[in-house]
Amino acid sequence: MCTDKPDCTELRMAVRPEHLAYLKTYEKYLKLCGPLLNQKGQSCGSLIVIDMEDRPAAEGFAISDPYAKAGLFESVIIRPYKLVAYEGKMLGL
Repeated sequence: MCTDKPDCTELRMAVRPEHLAYLKTYEKYLKLCGPLLNQKGQSCGSLIVIDMEDRPAAEGFAISDPYAKAGLFESVIIRPYKLVAYEGKMLGL
């Protein structure tokens, strides 16, 4: 989960095509992704759920994101997760 620095909407929009192209190269790892929105419905960060082999791979993915390289993010949180429900159905626990 990434939080944008304040007042960086122009930077986000300028780098967006490069960011989307980058995500496309990792498409097979993507489980869920999209912008986080503020109260006004404007982008203020990113939520990306990926299935990588380990934490170093996830960190490499995050560091290489064009948004990160452009200095867009105020903070980046990387955490493992366990999927227990998907599309309205509980999965085997």
